[in-house]
Amino acid sequence: MTRYAVLRTWAGVLKVIGIVGMILATFGVISWAIDVDGFWATMGVIFIGAPVVLLLASWPIALGEALGAIADIGDTVQSG
Repeated sequence: MTRYAVLRTWAGVLKVIGIVGMILATFGVISWAIDVDGFWATMGVIFIGAPVVLLLASWPIALGEALGAIADIGDTVQSG
């Protein structure tokens, strides 16, 4: 049994939150692009707004991966 089960649990929770956030951000960007008026405003949403929103929505996934890596390192150091 690993001593890092709680850390792995939080990593999994953060990954799920990140995936749900990415899906909701995608729907939000699509609705935002539909809502704006004009071709250039739509292009601005797609090429400027969308990458920023999706980058911010992916932070929980990155944090979950980092917590999982810390748990892996802890298990390796503990067993070695």
